[in-house]
Amino acid sequence: MNLTEHYNKLYTTAAAKITAGNYEIDHLIDDEKDQRFGITLVIRPDQNTKMNIQRFLTEVKAIEPDQYYYQDSDIHITVMSIISCYAGFELSQIDIQDYIQLINQVLKKHKSFKIQFKGLTASPSCILIQGFLTDTLNEIRDDLRLAFKNSALQQSIDKRYTIQTAHATIMRFRDKLRNPTRLLSLIEQYRGFDFGTFTVDQIELVYNDWYQRERFVESLHVFKL
Repeated sequence: MNLTEHYNKLYTTAAAKITAGNYEIDHLIDDEKDQRFGITLVIRPDQNTKMNIQRFLTEVKAIEPDQYYYQDSDIHITVMSIISCYAGFELSQIDIQDYIQLINQVLKKHKSFKIQFKGLTASPSCILIQGFLTDTLNEIRDDLRLAFKNSALQQSIDKRYTIQTAHATIMRFRDKLRNPTRLLSLIEQYRGFDFGTFTVDQIELVYNDWYQRERFVESLHVFKL
């Protein structure tokens, strides 16, 4: 996959929808009864990269104060959704040690690698940081797919879509946009901004809600690369 082309296509489609008022508002983001949970392997960017992201978000908040913004603790790259979030899933339904053991067998073969966060893209429902990855991350994903396919463990890998990027969601639309034109203009200014390059030397397995909010996330294991 050519990531630059992929991100550009995403942005062009989303910008047209936002301009036309056809963007998607997430009505579940403030629903305290939302019971969608799952388990996910995630990567967290370093502090300097998160600081650059928050500086940008400060500018966005001045234009669109009513939207949902990711805190430092919640910003992540999804390596793999092992069990995609669904209503009613609880950790008591699985033996998490079986998952840790299987994932460890896969990850112990891989070394640390780098990811660059450069520029922004969007979907009709959110703003995303563009992540650029080395071959290592997709090799890890392919190895995980094979390992879980050959196991009897509950999983839903690739059921929603086959993940091939290293993006991070940083803002979601929770309400009507006040000034979509100014928002898109600001995004345009940051389309090529270098938010930072960081070394990935660990991957975390978490029990999480749909939005990876810290108050709901439970860290299950940290795998060192």
